[in-house]
Amino acid sequence: MTTIISALLIKSFQQIIGENNVLIDLPDRIVYECDAETVDQGIPDLVLLPGSTAEVAQVVRLASQHQLKIIPRGAGTGLSGGATPYLGGICLALTRMKKIMEINPQLNMVHVETGITNVEVSKACLRYGLQFPCDPSSQLASTIGGNIAENAGGAHTLKCGTTGAHVNGIVMVNAIGDIVTLGQKFNNPLDLDFLHLVIGSEGTLGIVCEAYLNITAIPQSIETAVVYFDSLEQAAYVVSDIIAHGIIPGALELIDDVTIKATEASFNLGLNTEAEAMLLIELDGSCNRVFTEKTQITEILTQHTIISMQWAKTASDRQNLWKARKSAFASLGRLASHGYVLDGVIPRSKLAIAISLIRQIANKHDLKVANVYHAGDGNLHPCLLFNKSNPNVLNRVLIAAREILLVCLDLGGTLSGEHGIGLEKLWEMNDAFTSDTIDFMQTIKNVFDPRDLFNPGKVLPNPKLCGESRIDNLARFKLSC
Repeated sequence: MTTIISALLIKSFQQIIGENNVLIDLPDRIVYECDAETVDQGIPDLVLLPGSTAEVAQVVRLASQHQLKIIPRGAGTGLSGGATPYLGGICLALTRMKKIMEINPQLNMVHVETGITNVEVSKACLRYGLQFPCDPSSQLASTIGGNIAENAGGAHTLKCGTTGAHVNGIVMVNAIGDIVTLGQKFNNPLDLDFLHLVIGSEGTLGIVCEAYLNITAIPQSIETAVVYFDSLEQAAYVVSDIIAHGIIPGALELIDDVTIKATEASFNLGLNTEAEAMLLIELDGSCNRVFTEKTQITEILTQHTIISMQWAKTASDRQNLWKARKSAFASLGRLASHGYVLDGVIPRSKLAIAISLIRQIANKHDLKVANVYHAGDGNLHPCLLFNKSNPNVLNRVLIAAREILLVCLDLGGTLSGEHGIGLEKLWEMNDAFTSDTIDFMQTIKNVFDPRDLFNPGKVLPNPKLCGESRIDNLARFKLSC
């Protein structure tokens, strides 16, 4: 423990949330040293697990009085270091807050605490024929709070949009411990739209404790196909062609040969390991619409060079195809002890160019790269494979990652599609935005959190960070400062 959090203050936190929900011992705190981006780590000075919005408000009020940093955390599935307490402070984990307060099928609305997982919301709504449509690969574990913080997407973002498109309102604790509501129960906002300013702000503006979510009908019909190619570039051309024909599939997911082989070795799903690329296509909607689009896509594919195409015949076939996609990154553990997953976005028309440039960057730095793309909306997830114990390799990975992000910017894209900026992409923000724009973002942050207590040192670059002793061991700062 550091000396800034006294025994008396710890006792006060215990009185608010219960002694068992205040983690003091080092082995307990180490569990919270990073999220799923494991390159960067830092041990929190204290871990608190509140059980309600009222408890969060009391905790924030007390922490604010003592000017303690607060790092909000969901399930820790984030991939940009957004929940990594590299400057110390209090890790505020909301995973005990899992209540469903209301499901209103007439309004297509569900009111939940934000520690509940993405998939638990959909399961609760299933009896009404409704679902929460956002489905990040981590949806079995990722919380609604984390989804809102990152404006998370997933495989079906192409058609359903990111999390922000399905949040009608939030209940948030601000920097002085007040409970405020932004937005409405249903999608009819009457106030200034601060709601969508908070969505995607990665816990830097407030602690989102409850959410009013828009839920949608389960599609009448779903058809899923797998298409194999001799090259990633050929698959990229097909993706562009499908969209150019005015078809918006539920999903267009692209996987390379490295990932196909690792996934097949892990799960024995019958994937074609001789192919260089695998495209997963999913259509959903009314029976008539899906039938028409299936016919159109089958015709489009006859105009391209493919190895094979197969539409799933049963629900089990479809589940296996999605298992291949959603287990892809886990399968890469067969190839290397560590993986660095990127999240750049490029215009869909530049997908083939981006694939070629990423391959060149990996080769230049003597790195193996596995590619899993939300190809339909140009969201790239190249994964650089390496062994973290070798510091020279880690430096090459970080340099290559920066070059890949700069390629995305050069092609007219952005730094992130769904993982957020967090700690990972801090320095690239200076490449993506002018100093005036970043200063304006900082001004907004200062209005919400004038003492910079909420998730400090995330999202917005700050040259002063290079003088912080708590970051001396972070590899990316050694390269940047």
